[in-house]
Amino acid sequence: MKGQQVKLDFTKDYVLENDRVRIAPLNKGHIEPLSEISNDAEIWKYFFEKGETVENLAIYVRSAIESRKSSKEYPFVVFDKKRKRYAGTTRFYEYSNELKTIKLGHTWYGKEFRGTGLNKHCKYLLFEFAFEQLGVHRIGFGAYADNYISIAAMKSVGCQTEGFLRNMFPSHNKKGRTDAILMSILKKEWQQNIKSELKNKISA
Repeated sequence: MKGQQVKLDFTKDYVLENDRVRIAPLNKGHIEPLSEISNDAEIWKYFFEKGETVENLAIYVRSAIESRKSSKEYPFVVFDKKRKRYAGTTRFYEYSNELKTIKLGHTWYGKEFRGTGLNKHCKYLLFEFAFEQLGVHRIGFGAYADNYISIAAMKSVGCQTEGFLRNMFPSHNKKGRTDAILMSILKKEWQQNIKSELKNKISA
């Protein structure tokens, strides 16, 4: 399939993997193993959905699966081959074959997997899939403007800041409103330097 560009098929089970990580479609069977790492309030600080409890996580996973069935989002589960454990989830959304654009987000990892380089492995595989197999020209990202950890993580994989949406979200501390930051990676940037730089980072 490599080198052959196709339209994202929400009914197809895509599996992306390398020596460190396996990214596969999220399903209900992942609720139990993910519940071992999801009971951390810090994960859900900037999410509208909450998954600290098994019950809430089940709602979160089932909602993501329904979004895939309606061709709105494509959720993945992330498996860390090094630790032999499920590490978190991520997903594509707002895909347009006509515009050749897609967004990537709803990403979270358990505490023990953050800062280990796992995210860079995931992003490399997801970027490669989006740009080289789906043939998109742009991957978009968004975050709370004060979510500095996520913003730093996005910049570390090559994302560029585009601007802000003022007062976009209710503040996570329920005191007023906060801005959203918009970021992106373009296909030409991936081809020119981001792919090689990110590959060097995950190979180091």
